[in-house]
Amino acid sequence: MAVTEPTPGGDGSPPNGGVPDGGPGGPVRRYGRYAAPLTSYAHAVRHRLRQRDLGPTPVLLALALTWIVFQALNHNFLSPRNLSILSVDIVGTGMVAVGIVFVLLIGEIDLSVGSLAGLAGAVFAALNVNLGMPEWLAVLIALACGAAAGGLQGVSFARIGVPAFVVTLAGLLAWNGLMLYLLGTETSISFSDEGLVAQLTSRYFGAAAVGYGLAALATAAYLTFCLRDRRRRGAAGMPYRPAAGIWIRTVLLAAAAFTAVYVLDQFEGLPLALLIFLAVVVVSDLFLRRTPYGRQIFALGGGVEAARRAGIDATRVRIAVFMVSGTLAAVGGLFIASRLTSASQVPGSGMLLINAIAAAVIGGTSLFGGRGSTWSALLGVLIIQSIASGMALLGVGSPVQFMITGGVLYTAVMLDALTRRSAETHGRV
Repeated sequence: MAVTEPTPGGDGSPPNGGVPDGGPGGPVRRYGRYAAPLTSYAHAVRHRLRQRDLGPTPVLLALALTWIVFQALNHNFLSPRNLSILSVDIVGTGMVAVGIVFVLLIGEIDLSVGSLAGLAGAVFAALNVNLGMPEWLAVLIALACGAAAGGLQGVSFARIGVPAFVVTLAGLLAWNGLMLYLLGTETSISFSDEGLVAQLTSRYFGAAAVGYGLAALATAAYLTFCLRDRRRRGAAGMPYRPAAGIWIRTVLLAAAAFTAVYVLDQFEGLPLALLIFLAVVVVSDLFLRRTPYGRQIFALGGGVEAARRAGIDATRVRIAVFMVSGTLAAVGGLFIASRLTSASQVPGSGMLLINAIAAAVIGGTSLFGGRGSTWSALLGVLIIQSIASGMALLGVGSPVQFMITGGVLYTAVMLDALTRRSAETHGRV
């Protein structure tokens, strides 16, 4: 029996996926309990395909292809041990990449993040090892240094008008020099492998109940949040996501979460570093999409003059974005130092900067500003680190790894440019 539903649809389609009955303006009918939402969801997917808005699909396909190829070449690639190592190795670069996403969203670039990451590790080690300062205090000062350096660069760019490329290039040189000065002639400072910072990457939750409990909690939280948002938007007469889409995403999330926990439990358990990284990605994503300040960042990336006319304080937003980038670069530097149990010149060598920017772009964040997500950092760094891990297992040298990573980055940039051109053609930019 058909049921009339006057509530609005979520993507310009008939309400709740219903089909018009009797032409425009006629009553909307829904046939069956699930057919209409599925129809609405399929309509939304077709619309995105026509607009060439593929979302994270190309990145996920590239990641799956990468894993399939390396597993075919070496059966140890998808082993629990290698995947566990991979899940920790992505954290340092991933943290820096999350900060890069914030900067790219306003259409700018930060070339100093690698040097800031190295500086944070050097500040921590110098204060803790050389001066005997407690670890927790040394960590706070290292993070404060990252935020202050980012803020200084933001002020130079936003208030004085120095181009971001130039000011962060100067920062790359200056912070790298300060890092080398703090490290001294030994070029590295080792610290305790049982301390607070070392535990960031060496701590694992071996109990299966912890991993599965967190996976179930994350899935339930996602489902609750999406359904609540759907009800709220529907009550306000705003477009909302079809129920079928929410359930499909929830099932996919649950499958990914429980599979990851199962695989990681086959080795040492759930890494603390991975949990912290995922928490940063989720909180950053909610901040960008669900707060007025986050929406201002997207608006600024869409057009500075238009954002100013809308009443957005562009100077304040820009300064804050560079402070976020500097802080997350410092966080990433501490995780890299934790992995090595020493502060060294490695983060400031340039590869961290290249990999962080590449991860953000490969993951789907636009170089033109206004489009992207902190999940881009996670997906992008997974691809980059998977290539590095696979090459290491195959005994292939760095030159081939650089060429492959460069090819992947080039493809991502080309897709970004084509997507923007398509958006301009359809009047969406």
